Amino acid sequence: MKAGEIKALMDEPACGHNTAAKSGCARPKPGAAAGGCAFDGAQIALLPVADVAHVVHGPIACAGNSWDNRGTRSSGPDLFRRGLTTDLTEQDVIMGRSEKRLLHAIRQAIETFDPPAVFVYNTCVPALVGDDVGAVCRAAQARFGVPVVCVDAAGFYGSKNLGNRIAGEAMVEQVVGTGEPPPPRQAGHGGRVHDINLIGEYNIAGEFWHVLPLLDELGLRVLCTLSGDARFHQVRTMHRARASMVVCSKAMLNVARKLEERYAIPWFEGSFYGITDMSAALRGFARLLRDPDLTQRTEALIRREEDRIRARLAPWRERLKGRRVLLYTGGVKSWSVVSALQDLGMEVVATGTRKSTEADKARIRDLMGEDARMIEEGNPGALLEVFEQTRADVLIAGGRNLYTALKARIPFLDINQEREHAYAGYEGMLELARQLALTLESPIWPWVRGEAPWDAQGWPHTAPSAAEVR
Repeated sequence: MKAGEIKALMDEPACGHNTAAKSGCARPKPGAAAGGCAFDGAQIALLPVADVAHVVHGPIACAGNSWDNRGTRSSGPDLFRRGLTTDLTEQDVIMGRSEKRLLHAIRQAIETFDPPAVFVYNTCVPALVGDDVGAVCRAAQARFGVPVVCVDAAGFYGSKNLGNRIAGEAMVEQVVGTGEPPPPRQAGHGGRVHDINLIGEYNIAGEFWHVLPLLDELGLRVLCTLSGDARFHQVRTMHRARASMVVCSKAMLNVARKLEERYAIPWFEGSFYGITDMSAALRGFARLLRDPDLTQRTEALIRREEDRIRARLAPWRERLKGRRVLLYTGGVKSWSVVSALQDLGMEVVATGTRKSTEADKARIRDLMGEDARMIEEGNPGALLEVFEQTRADVLIAGGRNLYTALKARIPFLDINQEREHAYAGYEGMLELARQLALTLESPIWPWVRGEAPWDAQGWPHTAPSAAEVR
């Protein structure tokens, strides 16, 4: 990928804060790849396409260190769970045979798994030695008759967020518009069926399955979720949708913009976390589709679901009300999870904004007030200092902060992509409340924070002598 193409991807006209000095679209600084390189971002963005053979062209460490690091779920194929790589060595580079290895790897993937497509991810080593990965992919597609998509996202291009955009760009330029969706089935309500896209939805822990039944009930057929539990043929048909929702704004905003420019598909940004935002997302589709019958049915469904879920949440709200939360995450979760926690009656005392755009920060201020405390960098010492200053009761963050919390003997809940529990949708709110209550009310905290039994009983602090041991 040329420098001009990378610069164009960093310039996102659809972002209202594109020119802000500290926006999420800002040029990456040296060391930006420490939180995930461009290759890592591209792979985790597309890996949930479940029936595709994902081939990593590079040394085996690139595949080994990035494989399956997003807890997405599939309702069918599991080919995406296999780590496929060309496993380049020094000899391949010295002898100039890495392109040949890639062609053989593509052939082996096709002959072994018979996938509908192969995604090839370029990495640093082949990019540095000048492999023409795009040419190899085109030759393989012509030779084997299977779509081979080149995702040119070498790690040194930039950060993980740039890799997300490169992945979206590859889908728009090489896949979208190459297929047609099947005819829709008659909706159960007898009304019109509307085709929609979800962009930046990854089905973490299967949470999208909490949302899909509601969309089906409203007659909203999801052509594609890019890319949670997606299939290759679904990505090909995204151009036929009548509306799109961007779930993770920083990841693939360029996809929504280009679908609108090329196919006149309107879009909006939303979240499935929390009662308020879940209802707003459903209303967002009704607003864009301009179907009075859909609008009426949407409002009826929202009233029914909100009444039902608020009644079931009432006992949990009594247990969680007033508890103080330190939230350290980024991107869309920096504000969407705030909304969900406020729905439970909890107080968010600070939130992380490391990967958040200026638009995300604006939403945080709307939810938490103009004096909202935002944490840009969260090393362990700084996080614990904020936790102490704000008198928080629980830390909600990603898995990398788990041991920080355990060593400090404070309650912790994992909210990032490695988690095992689904929090999206109305049903997800119940699970979120349950996990928070289990975390905060665990009987372990009085024990680990209290005085050690041997100290309380006056046990000696010095090691026993050899004679005492005998």
